[in-house]
Amino acid sequence: MSRLFTIVIQKEDFWYVAKCLENNVASQGETMDEAIINLREALELYYEDEVLPTLPQTFVTTLEVAI
Repeated sequence: MSRLFTIVIQKEDFWYVAKCLENNVASQGETMDEAIINLREALELYYEDEVLPTLPQTFVTTLEVAI
C-alpha cells in the first residue's frame, strides 16, 4: 500500500531538511535526494505498526503580504 504525502524541503546551513505537512515527521540529508530518502524511511517507520488514518487533503500555495 502506498500513500501520497505533501513535503517541504528547506536548506538550513549545510543540510536539507524535509518535512511532511500531514504529520510533522521530518528528516535531513546533505542533498535534497538524501533528505527525501531519509524522510521516506522515517515515514515508513512512523506508520510501521499503525493503520493509516484518513488524512485531510493538504493544499500549498503562496501568499503575498505587504510588510
